[in-house]
Order: sequence, then structure tokens, then C-alpha cells
Amino acid sequence: MNLRDAVCIVTGSAAGIGAACAARLAARGARVAINCSKSLDAAEETAAACRAAGGEAMVVQADVAKDGDCRRLVQTVVDRWGRLDALVNNAGTTKFARHADLEALDAADFLRIYGVNVIGPYQMIRAAAPHLRAAAPGAVVNISSIAGLMGGGSSVAYAASKGALNTMTLSLARALGPDIRVNAVCPGFVETRWLREGYGEKLYGKLKANYEANAALNAVMSPDDIADAVLWLIEGASRVTGEVLAVDGGFQLGGNR
Repeated sequence: MNLRDAVCIVTGSAAGIGAACAARLAARGARVAINCSKSLDAAEETAAACRAAGGEAMVVQADVAKDGDCRRLVQTVVDRWGRLDALVNNAGTTKFARHADLEALDAADFLRIYGVNVIGPYQMIRAAAPHLRAAAPGAVVNISSIAGLMGGGSSVAYAASKGALNTMTLSLARALGPDIRVNAVCPGFVETRWLREGYGEKLYGKLKANYEANAALNAVMSPDDIADAVLWLIEGASRVTGEVLAVDGGFQLGGNR
């Protein structure tokens, strides 16, 4: 896909991985919709960075767990720029809870996490599909996690939601081809404020050190590392669909060398 003047939506892009993806797309000349549910000031900063990188940008506040918001987000973008070429489903949420503590999560936690992490991407793809098909070839990249591959991460509910997102990626890649490619990226440990604040400084440092010691590349990821993979799946991987790509520094390989 030629990204010059292409139109892209990145959900949950006020900071972290989403902001990095938006900036990379903008640097290629894309017109990028920055989305947030609450962090408007941060979203405006990301939009400014996208403009500085050479692309156009707009901010649309919307909660992807609400179907009406998803449809409004897509329609706002199409009304302004007349088309939609790519969608990055990055918005996500969790509750930090030890997997062994079965009392740490209740049904409401699962429903909230699934609402954003699984139903949200589905609703965004449903709203975007007619426009992506009209601009074929269209591309969708779902930001998942190796938690969905390994049963780890911040909580059981989070891991389960990412596993569901991976399966949905396969289903929709089959259903929406050949006009729309659907892939997923599964980051490993990514250095973000979200993780640092969620785990707390002490545990965050311990988990990071453990990850580095056990990954084949002895490294954790940056948001830009994930954005590199997303950019490739949109711009260069014209014959790739239904893939669930781990970007984890070789963590799944284990540290026994």
C-alpha cells in the first residue's frame, strides 16, 4: 500500500504503541486519525507530532466499547478525508491481578476488558469494512499480546481477551479477503508508562530484568519496535493476511541457551 495521502485510523493512540504507530504512518505521508476515550491533551500532542512528521492528523474522541462511537469515529474520518485505507486496533485495557488469585477478578472485570479488547476491534472493523473494501486493498492490524499466546500478562482476563482477539483475526482475515487483509501483532514486554504504572516501579523493574534475561535477544521492546511491524503489515506485506506476528525479542524461545 502506498501510504502517501492514505487515510488511517489508530485507536487508543494518545500515547504508547498507538502514538508510535500514528507517527510512523504520518512520516510516510498518511492522513491519520488519532483516537482516545479520555486523554484529549495527550491525543492533541500526538496529532501535533504527526503533523511535524509530515502527515495530516485529526483527533476523534470515542470509546471503542460503544458501537455508536465506533461508527461515528469512522464516519467522521470519511467525511473529512473521503476514504479509509487502514485501521489499527490498538485501544486496550486490563486489570492488573495475579493469575493465581482467582478472587482478584469478577464477571464485571471480564466484561469490561472484553468490551474494549475484543468487542471494540470487532465493532471498529464492522464500521470500517465498507470503506476499506471501497479503497481496496484495505488493511487492518490488531494489536494483541504474547499474553494471548502464552497465557501470561497482567491478568487472566487480559490474556483471555488477547487470545480471543488472535482467533478473531484469523476468522476475519478469511471472511474479509481478498479486499481487506487482517493481521495481528503480539508485542512482548513493551516499555510504556501504562505497564510501569500498572505494575508499580519495583515490580516493573523486576519483570523487565527477568524478561531481558530470558529473551533470546536479551531485550524488551519499545513502542517504535511494535510500530515497525505494524507499518510493514500495512505498507509492505501485500500477500500477508491472517498472521499473528509475535514481536517479543525471542522471549517465547526461552532463555536456555
